[in-house]
Amino acid sequence: MERSGPTGTIEGDSADGDWEYRPVQLPGDVSRMTAAVRLAIQAEFGGWELSRVRLYPGGVRKVWLRRRRSSRMLPELSV
Repeated sequence: MERSGPTGTIEGDSADGDWEYRPVQLPGDVSRMTAAVRLAIQAEFGGWELSRVRLYPGGVRKVWLRRRRSSRMLPELSV
């Protein structure tokens, strides 16, 4: 499943044991501060934490977020 938002693309969810992962791609025109704020909001309200960040030529960032799997419903990530 692939969705896109104004500042990034969400490619699809995956799970590994007790964790679920969500890759997010941020375009090169998104500043570092804007990316940090958007990810901090997702951490605060969506229960996500930063797992990995890769910076590619052209400034594109691929970010992997993770959160513990839970039986209670957590809000969706909207980037």
